[in-house]
Amino acid sequence: MLLWLFVRTGEFNLFFSCRQGFRYQQKCSLVNVKLKWVKDWELDTVVSGERDLKAVNFLISLIASAPQCCLPVYHLSRSRGQLGLPHDLKLSTFIRRYPNIFHEFYTPDSGGTPVPWFHLTPEAHGLHQEELSVLQQNHTDVQNRLCKLLMLTSDRILPVQTIDQLKWDLGLPYNYQESLILKSPELFSLVRLHDDRTGVKLLFWDDHLAVSELQKNAALLQKEEDLKDGILSFPIRFTRGFGLKKKCTRWLEEWQSLPYTSPYSNASHLDPRTDISEKRIVGVFHELLHLTVKKKTERKNVSNLRKPLSLPQKFTKVFERHPGIFYISKKSDTQTVILREAFEGKRLLYEHPIVQFREKLASMMRKGLLDRSRGNYKSSGTGDLAEDAGVAISDDQQTSDQETDAFMFSDYDSDGTLDDPCQKTKGKSSRC
Repeated sequence: MLLWLFVRTGEFNLFFSCRQGFRYQQKCSLVNVKLKWVKDWELDTVVSGERDLKAVNFLISLIASAPQCCLPVYHLSRSRGQLGLPHDLKLSTFIRRYPNIFHEFYTPDSGGTPVPWFHLTPEAHGLHQEELSVLQQNHTDVQNRLCKLLMLTSDRILPVQTIDQLKWDLGLPYNYQESLILKSPELFSLVRLHDDRTGVKLLFWDDHLAVSELQKNAALLQKEEDLKDGILSFPIRFTRGFGLKKKCTRWLEEWQSLPYTSPYSNASHLDPRTDISEKRIVGVFHELLHLTVKKKTERKNVSNLRKPLSLPQKFTKVFERHPGIFYISKKSDTQTVILREAFEGKRLLYEHPIVQFREKLASMMRKGLLDRSRGNYKSSGTGDLAEDAGVAISDDQQTSDQETDAFMFSDYDSDGTLDDPCQKTKGKSSRC
């Protein structure tokens, strides 16, 4: 009688399908598969030099934002934590590596002690103006990247510190809070979080943006029958010479055939102990890396995203478990996660205009190092040149006699009052 009622009302079919789905999820428990890490020298070159490029770009923006476009070294040192430079590298030593970008001069404080200051060379100032133009031309694209990042979170909120960690990779402006958030009050709001930190909240959900990159390319890359079943597979590439055991191959094929959950949808119903949940986590980071302009980010940058993205503990393990989707580069004393499908060898398949600008800056940096090594600029000491070559030599032993006094104050923090030295150098470089 009870069975007849179920059939009559159609509830039996619903009950049966729910039970089938429940058993399906429980059967797809997390398979204990560990794949080896294999070095990919081509993708390692994508990371090489990125740390110095980021630091130089930040310093350029910091100096250019100053009222007179010049700052003392002790002022620049206050932002050292955002540069990502080695702790044993003096900031003044790093800046002096690029004399075609930063021009150094000295001015005495109230006690007569010379203090080093830096302003931009005309070439660097011109390149900075080009960067501002590129950011303006791509304003909507950059704005959408921030919107989509917030849409990935469960509450559409992220702390400013978390966004700061990702702003270089997302291509956000140096002053994105003023130029992007405060100028778009219909989209963003600065809010006070429960731990008294400042957060950025998305005020408007755009369904047109809530489509992942994998879904956009589904019609071209996926089978029609898979699309009907909601099964999307990720593009897979392995390092040349990567050997995959039959057991791992079979697991990977089964894993790819699991249902795909959009990173923009609610996934609270998924059991975190299953491969289906893991596929959703992979989808989240697949989308996050697509939001970056160079399809990579440091692993530590996503460490604070567990709660906002509603991820389980040890969620970054998916990077090791899926080396055909992600590559972990260990260059520059850090771990950088790279999206394999975005590269052909070491070449980025699509270069965002922001990436093209950064290539120009990197070229200028290489030229400055080369010209300096050839003696085209006044040498600031052979110790710096030896350091550029990776040789640890004491500054005190290697500094030239002419500049010993100047180096003594390279990281000087003055308590005295300084005149505005930039007024004295206006004729030597382009002003803001």
